[in-house]
Amino acid sequence: SYEEAMNKYGSDRPDLRFGMELVDLSAELQNTEFGVFGGALKNGGAVKAICVKNGASLSRSEIDKFTESAKQAGAGGLAYINLKDGEVQSPIAKFLTGAELDVIQSKLEAKDGDAIFFGADSLGVVNKVLGVLRNEFAEHFKLKDPSKVALAWVVDFPFYEWDEKRNRIDFGHNPFSMPKGGLEAFEAARTDQDKLAILADQYDMVMNGYEICSGAVRNYKPELMYGAFAAVGTDKESVDKRFGGMIKAFKFGAPPHAGCAFGLDRI
Repeated sequence: SYEEAMNKYGSDRPDLRFGMELVDLSAELQNTEFGVFGGALKNGGAVKAICVKNGASLSRSEIDKFTESAKQAGAGGLAYINLKDGEVQSPIAKFLTGAELDVIQSKLEAKDGDAIFFGADSLGVVNKVLGVLRNEFAEHFKLKDPSKVALAWVVDFPFYEWDEKRNRIDFGHNPFSMPKGGLEAFEAARTDQDKLAILADQYDMVMNGYEICSGAVRNYKPELMYGAFAAVGTDKESVDKRFGGMIKAFKFGAPPHAGCAFGLDRI
């Protein structure tokens, strides 16, 4: 699902030729006294990490480049620990207890010579930042085997998403796709949080980190179309004005239909 892809890989088009999954440490670090992690958790965010095999070999200048990538993706900085010569080497090690360091290494299955990179912020920012880093670390350590093809369907995309600039909900991907749960899903959504939980009957095929096919079940019922737009503050008259031709056609009784389109240039 979309949620699984974002939580495990930090991307809705994950490259599955390699692992390096995002690991959630929020529960294990909920009582930490390290301000960066504790602050994120107290604000309802998350602390997650990725283990980079042989990452302890990275130079300071190389880590600085990855830190810049993390900042461009929305992070305030990039915390990390190196496991080298049987020791934990890191600027943040002194802020973590021995028990916390042990559980981090255990959950990440980190070995000597590896490095662990952290994200601490809202869940969306953490997933995005670590997803970017996961991809860049794979490039750096040549983990993307050009002889492999890793295909997957990603389903259950969110129907709506939060627009940070306008501070309101908006359509996530395709406003003309069928919502799972039908009209009842819109009618039961009393709050923005309820609306953000509505799923769309959309699907993508991904290959090696690229979206090569995208499709959906069409929202072919006028009352559902009105309901979908009403949830983002667009009234019936505005929908008729903008999409009158399609609405009128659907009123004649369009059958259920779906489809998808491949991007052959990406393949």
